[in-house]
Amino acid sequence: QVQLVESGGGLVEDGGSLRLSCAASGRTFSNTAMGWFRQAPGKERELVAAISSGGSTYYGDSVKGRFTISRDNAKNTVFLQMNSLKPEDTAVYYCAARASISISTAVTRWDYWGQGTQVTISS
Repeated sequence: QVQLVESGGGLVEDGGSLRLSCAASGRTFSNTAMGWFRQAPGKERELVAAISSGGSTYYGDSVKGRFTISRDNAKNTVFLQMNSLKPEDTAVYYCAARASISISTAVTRWDYWGQGTQVTISS
């Protein structure tokens, strides 16, 4: 089992920044692919960004150039730096982990989930 605890959500203005953190426990973190998903009301959960155990990254088209995912294996933590935030970025953001070293873009291939943290961007 893997436990994931997110932090860092909140309310910011259009154009602002937030940094999400996700602390993981229960599995060798360095061998675990990590990701950030988001789900807005009435919409499907979507992959925002992901990072493999080796540091390869993936970004959804809507966040490329604005969001950056990173990991600190010594602290078992993954981060999502979000800049130039827009109202359409408003959603619950979930940290996820795969029992694998590689990324998947399919929601169903992620094995462990955090409880989610609300991110709200005001216009």
